[in-house]
Amino acid sequence: MEISKGVEMLHLDFHGNIIHPILLWDREMAVLIDAGFPGQIEDLRVAMEKVEVSFDKLKVVILTHQDVDHIGSLPEILQECGHHVKVYAHDLDKPYIQGEIPLLKDGHLANPPKGRVDDTLIDGQELPFCGGIRVIHTPGHTPGHISLYLRQSKTLIAGDSMYSVNGILGGIHAPTTPDMSAARLSLKKYLDLDIASVVCYHGGLSNVNVNDQILGLSQNRGFSQRNGPSAEAPQ
Repeated sequence: MEISKGVEMLHLDFHGNIIHPILLWDREMAVLIDAGFPGQIEDLRVAMEKVEVSFDKLKVVILTHQDVDHIGSLPEILQECGHHVKVYAHDLDKPYIQGEIPLLKDGHLANPPKGRVDDTLIDGQELPFCGGIRVIHTPGHTPGHISLYLRQSKTLIAGDSMYSVNGILGGIHAPTTPDMSAARLSLKKYLDLDIASVVCYHGGLSNVNVNDQILGLSQNRGFSQRNGPSAEAPQ
């Protein structure tokens, strides 16, 4: 789904679990935000080709956090693209992504996905790619969880800081959020932004009165009345 020019919300199905990585591109490069489950590199390639972006245009991968459904295909991407791709993540999640310590929520995996992180990101950092990307450190779901604000399109890439159901923001997904206190504080960071659209990794696009929705969630301990079970709950 096209969010705006050069911003595509991908729709990937992993055994019935729908996830939404984001693809950004311009004349010079393509940027992938989150890398799906293990084994989804071909799904990513096909999704890129559908919007006429070749896989060899991919120059940057930004990981919102360490969970296996976000870093799963990173090893395959690095194997295929080598050092032509630069990987970014927050410092607090870097050692998990690189396999130096077990993944927080998937430590039971015998062979978890792992890959190098070339550069670490900090809160408030501005990345110059594809019209400008602002990094927002939004811990709670993981210590190094980040969200991304796309200036040109006023789009918030929320990662797993929130989920959505049928276009409505459902707030924080408590069962997969170890630090609810931090997660609630993270939601408040969004109040300073002018947001036209939100993309949640689980649930997809919300673009109706999103600033008001977020304000309501931030005043209601991070939940809405719709915070029931979701078929697309975060990992």
